[in-house]
Amino acid sequence: MKIKFNRSALQEALGLAVSVVPSRTPKPILQCLRITTEGNVVKICATDLEVGITCLVHQVEIEKEGDVVVPADKFASIVRESLDEIIELEAAESTVQITGSDSHFTIYGHEASQYPVVPGFEGDADFEIDLGKLQEGVECTNFAAAKESTRYALNGILWEVEGKKLTLVATDGRRLAKAVITLPAAGEVPNGRIIVPSKTMSLLDKIGAEADAKVGVRFVDNQIVLGCGDVVINSNLVEGNFPKYEDIIPKDYNN
Repeated sequence: MKIKFNRSALQEALGLAVSVVPSRTPKPILQCLRITTEGNVVKICATDLEVGITCLVHQVEIEKEGDVVVPADKFASIVRESLDEIIELEAAESTVQITGSDSHFTIYGHEASQYPVVPGFEGDADFEIDLGKLQEGVECTNFAAAKESTRYALNGILWEVEGKKLTLVATDGRRLAKAVITLPAAGEVPNGRIIVPSKTMSLLDKIGAEADAKVGVRFVDNQIVLGCGDVVINSNLVEGNFPKYEDIIPKDYNN
């Protein structure tokens, strides 16, 4: 495997992917990234088994195809600290060489077959959301979600869809936040409502695509898959019953 990356494009993808990598885990492979050539692009994947992300990097020159797993923190640190415009990655057996114009690093990789499968976005979207509006909704609600509550439903954000209206609600039991987003077209979610982990919602807020970009939404089994441009996020849904927030908000409150 041998690839030349535009460093800025690579760093942007790593910024998203590394945010999924767990800081502590009994499975060391999860603290790595999977880097795969796919046609004329490179695919970078990360997962903690609850949330996964796939980022495509187009500004590359692929000299030799391949598939390798590298330690996320080491690779991201090398790329972040580099001042080179072009970074070359070459993998052979268990070693990965990372080379700049005046720098050279060797790190140890893993067999790609050991890494968990990170699903992509396959098939048509169940509905779409304007990225800019969704990011505004995330900013308005995610702060109110619980961080590590034993009431698992509070660790996520409730999604309710009625026609062309998406309602996002978060609460930690002490505060509550709600946002309403108008969809480009009518949509629906399984059973009328789902709970998406707050970590997943935070990832959406980091996507650097144009504000008028669309986020495709798909539901597969007990997962939500979100696709926007070169980024695909897949996430398990939170199980549990979300509190009846309607009983808390005054009936005459319309803002």
